[in-house]
Amino acid sequence: SGLVLVKNPHLDLMEEDVLYHLDLGTKTHNLPAMFGDIKFVCVGGSPRRMRAFAQFMQRELGLAGAGEDVADVCAGSDRYAMYRAGPVLSVSHGMGIPSISIMLHELIKLLHHAKCRDVTIIRIGTSGGLGIEAGSVVITDTAVDSSFQPRFEQVVLDDVVVRSTELDKELAEELLACSRDIPDFPTLIGHTMCTYDFYEGQGRLDGALCSFSSEKKLEYLRRAYEAGVRNIEMESTAFAALCGLCGLKGESCSFHLL
Repeated sequence: SGLVLVKNPHLDLMEEDVLYHLDLGTKTHNLPAMFGDIKFVCVGGSPRRMRAFAQFMQRELGLAGAGEDVADVCAGSDRYAMYRAGPVLSVSHGMGIPSISIMLHELIKLLHHAKCRDVTIIRIGTSGGLGIEAGSVVITDTAVDSSFQPRFEQVVLDDVVVRSTELDKELAEELLACSRDIPDFPTLIGHTMCTYDFYEGQGRLDGALCSFSSEKKLEYLRRAYEAGVRNIEMESTAFAALCGLCGLKGESCSFHLL
């Protein structure tokens, strides 16, 4: 049917579903009227970037009010920001797995309550590239963990649940085809490694703690490259797992800064 799935039988027993961190709810807002026509959701770490992206989409789609400021739908919350540009929703998710996980749980419930159909969700952001040219865009085919495995381990009560992190291959190829019209940004498909932090987890030598040598770091990154990893960030495994479980056509595109 193309509807966004939720896999929680307890939701049907609730009188009201409060999307606390988005400052929205099923009783306080008419979610189908507000969001029922959404077809694309783009998420990224920074509220400022997602605001700029929404303004960009307003111009590209020729919408009324293009060039003007856009309203933050989640203005009552200081956790996330959300902007609309026609059928496109632009949402910030903060940094790291915990932050994007909270946002995605509530976003997926929002799309479900709004009765959205055939939604495509794309994570856009920055990352550290591995063996690729600076300024490249990596389209993720599979998100992998720090052992280069396509899995996301979620602790549920005292169980460790392992979830798949495969992303939509057809969407990846479609985005790669679109990239050929933008020659200024070299674009490729590859594995994205997701870590739990910015410093030690990504092999940086400039954190407050560092227990490894530069030689050990380089040897690890070499093995990552040989396993197909082309960039490193902190959200992709959780993003891929949640999208896959809830029937969302998802993809991640990251810009290699350095």
